[in-house]
Amino acid sequence: MAKLGESTYFPNRVIVVLLATTITAAMITSASQRAAASALVTPPLVATTTPQPESLQAPAVPAEGTPFSERLAAAAQARTKFNVRYDGTYTRISYPNGDVPASMGVCTDVVIRSYRALGHDLQQLVHEDMKAHFEAYPSQRIWGLTKTDTNIDHRRVPNLQTFFTRHGQSLRPSKDGGDYEPGDLVTWMLPGNLPHIGIVSTLKSEDGQRPLIIHNIGAGPMQEDRLFEFPITGHYRFEPKTAH
Repeated sequence: MAKLGESTYFPNRVIVVLLATTITAAMITSASQRAAASALVTPPLVATTTPQPESLQAPAVPAEGTPFSERLAAAAQARTKFNVRYDGTYTRISYPNGDVPASMGVCTDVVIRSYRALGHDLQQLVHEDMKAHFEAYPSQRIWGLTKTDTNIDHRRVPNLQTFFTRHGQSLRPSKDGGDYEPGDLVTWMLPGNLPHIGIVSTLKSEDGQRPLIIHNIGAGPMQEDRLFEFPITGHYRFEPKTAH
């Protein structure tokens, strides 16, 4: 993901065209809004790609009683059925259970919508934890913010990394594909210091050596063999205790 007005790197897969940001400083009336707009790390992008192979089409989400991790992976796979424009424009949304329009989204929205499909609202979970422990989050250090923002806090990769570390399991990243289980969350640093996040799939690469990743890196939610394509910055497991 990238700051508004920056491009994201997609080697040999998509053509990226940098567009002018749709939010300008003249449209933003407060310092906190300016910081929020510049901090959601996704510019409007135009990309070309190919359809998902039939073998990668999303299964139905398993019923209650199935391990949460498998249900999360299936919910993420279901996201690949949706036509989503990669757009990180700062958008005011309702709270709780707020969402940007279904036709738009970024990498964090794949994670947020997958959890929400299982009855868990990361918007509320992240906000409540940030409100009580704001100093534990990087919002001030990275974006210069002094308070929470329910429109965007949960849609920032560094905030999700902090939340998953505080309330889930933070595992040591490895180069062994067998260490990554369905439903795990993985973060990467793309070229240009652009943070990115995805969910580990139940499906494997053609050689069987690593799981596929469900993410939105610019062409909408996709399921791809890209686990080790970029430096891994985090590996997490998070199962909420109760539904919100």
